[in-house]
Amino acid sequence: MEAGADKVLLINKPLRWTSFDVVNKLRYKLKIKKIGHAGTLDPLATGLLIICTGKMTKRIDEFQAQEKEYTGKFVLGQTTPSFDLETEVSKPVDISYLNPEMIRAATKKFIGTIQQIPPIHSAIRINGQRAYELARNGKNPELKSREVVIADFEITSFDLPVVGFRVVCSKGTYIRSLARDFGEALGTVAYLAELCRTRIGGFKLEDASSLEEIPQL
Repeated sequence: MEAGADKVLLINKPLRWTSFDVVNKLRYKLKIKKIGHAGTLDPLATGLLIICTGKMTKRIDEFQAQEKEYTGKFVLGQTTPSFDLETEVSKPVDISYLNPEMIRAATKKFIGTIQQIPPIHSAIRINGQRAYELARNGKNPELKSREVVIADFEITSFDLPVVGFRVVCSKGTYIRSLARDFGEALGTVAYLAELCRTRIGGFKLEDASSLEEIPQL
């Protein structure tokens, strides 16, 4: 960390907190005006959030651009409009034809540079409006695909219909979209049930603190 109030703080973001909630909490706790985060986590995601204060806020873009690692769980055979638990889960469909070998093999289709369409329930702006605002109003905004890089994608556990995973990916990758596309690759549907960010570049979750553990600067 830098001296004085110019710091990089590693926070383990709690479930259901927004990244903005964390920034506001620390702004009040540390009594500092210049503060920001380097990479949003959805409210239903937990894990590593980089907080920059003072002059270190100039490095936010640098930190945001670094490679990310996530762990979590997909549910196969069901989906939701947002591809996570923010919206209602559909009725299950038959996935009895799936086996661990098929599921592991499907991950290979996503390794490397791929085209990915963001979920409509995302913060991307379309003509000045957030995509999720349009979606909540019953509209179906058309989002363009974007190039992302998935360096590693592995299945870590099986308890069908739930599978555990680990993903290493570039900035801009939507794990909710990966859940959707992974389900399609298996001939079914899927949604993201659990997500934790474990690494950003060289910063690791194991080195992060809870909000309660952050001392005064």
